[in-house]
Amino acid sequence: MISIRSVLPWVGFALAAFAMAYGVIACIAVSMRVRTSRLTPRKLPAVTILKPLCGAEPETYECLRSFCDQAYDEFQVIFGVRDSDDPALAIVDRLKQEFPQRDLQVVVDRREHGSSRKVSNLANMMTLARHEFLVLSDSDVRVQRDYLARIVAPLLDRDVGIVTCAYRGCPRRGLWSLLGSLFINEWFIPSVLVAAMAGSRSFAFGATIAMRRQVLERIGGFASIADQLADDYRLGELTRRLGLRTVLSEVVVDVCVAERSFGDLVRHELRWLRTIRAIQPLGYAFTFVTFGVPVAALGTVLDGGAAPAVGLLAATAAARVMLHLSMREPGRNRTQLALLPLRDLLISSLWAWSFVTRHVHWRDERYEVTRDGSAQPVVRA
Repeated sequence: MISIRSVLPWVGFALAAFAMAYGVIACIAVSMRVRTSRLTPRKLPAVTILKPLCGAEPETYECLRSFCDQAYDEFQVIFGVRDSDDPALAIVDRLKQEFPQRDLQVVVDRREHGSSRKVSNLANMMTLARHEFLVLSDSDVRVQRDYLARIVAPLLDRDVGIVTCAYRGCPRRGLWSLLGSLFINEWFIPSVLVAAMAGSRSFAFGATIAMRRQVLERIGGFASIADQLADDYRLGELTRRLGLRTVLSEVVVDVCVAERSFGDLVRHELRWLRTIRAIQPLGYAFTFVTFGVPVAALGTVLDGGAAPAVGLLAATAAARVMLHLSMREPGRNRTQLALLPLRDLLISSLWAWSFVTRHVHWRDERYEVTRDGSAQPVVRA
């Protein structure tokens, strides 16, 4: 009869091996980032950019300005808020004065079409959308001047349903913001690139979603995702059900990471993790192998510190450092290396915690994520 004690070393060795293998594959995927031609057609169609807003952060002006200052012939930017006293409106007024030649519109509308206030905002903004080609982007995103041309060009292929792109977390000063950016840059995005290298396109990111209005209408408009927490993912999924392709652009945009406290960091990352768990439960259950060193260390302990497992642990640690260096922006302080154990231990702990409940925090509201990815408000007693 096989005893647990005899099996544990094999389990430990397997854990260390899988962690090492993923670390190496992630390094390869990052080095083989999406490469597409930078050439764009001379004549590109008019575009409507939808920017749902709620409040203002120190980076909001710079982020929104980058969308107004595009090297593109004809485009419209629609800013949407729920309340007339939203501080983001002052920034929009400033942009209107700075770019009088641009078609900048504002929608102030409190109507709700489902549990997702962001999607309700988008639906309300569509009343002013003038163009067939649409670009949706979150308020904390900053882009380059050629962004719009490079994002829209793939949509000229009628077989393409959605164009999306990866993003880079840009931290503020402070430990929690830095740790939040490492979560994006060194766990989330490498995992996307690994999936893309394997041929998967089962994703779409709120940092950028470009699509044609006709496709949006075919999937039922924003009403079809009005209750979804992972509204961006569902948009991609619904378009793929139509037989249309999702394109991962080579464009990488900046996302400002604004975590001010440990609580902010934990709530934000748990929302991400529990959302992924809801929409991809089986795949999420096995994501622990992507946590690298903590998993390899656990495997080494289970294997009783055997030399092969120790070697795998060392290889995993080396791959982790290489991944960090390849994802680190030029000029960034190399002392960030000292934070990697804390960062990896934190993601491992939050992954385990994510199975405890389905509750998440979104701004000042608390929701329960259902099995289909819908977000239902939790009524406080």
